[in-house]
Amino acid sequence: MVRDFADRGVFGLVLLGMPGLEKRLMRAPQLYSRVGFAHEMEPLSDEETRDFLEKRWSHRVKAFSDDFTKKEAIATILRITRGNIRLIERLMMQVEHVLVANQTQIVTKDVVETAQQNLIIGPG
Repeated sequence: MVRDFADRGVFGLVLLGMPGLEKRLMRAPQLYSRVGFAHEMEPLSDEETRDFLEKRWSHRVKAFSDDFTKKEAIATILRITRGNIRLIERLMMQVEHVLVANQTQIVTKDVVETAQQNLIIGPG
């Protein structure tokens, strides 16, 4: 279906994935022939990560807040994810689950660390 949509010019597609995605796509020559270019993204800086969190997750975290609890939560997110967008998304989705399970609205360091433990993403 993706190949058909690309052939018809219906939309453009951006694929984000783990290192090696391009090599995996090479195994599907009909799809790979439609890949315009591949770009390896560098991790976000701390400032870029804060900006991303502010834009994407502002309903949960205030990345530029002066509140100690929020600063501590953001610092924990920065330490765990090290600017990896995919990991930020996975972690924050798990944060949502932890908040719902605990019937709370406040993202704290403990909430973020609990989310990390549930993801099996290694030490942060």
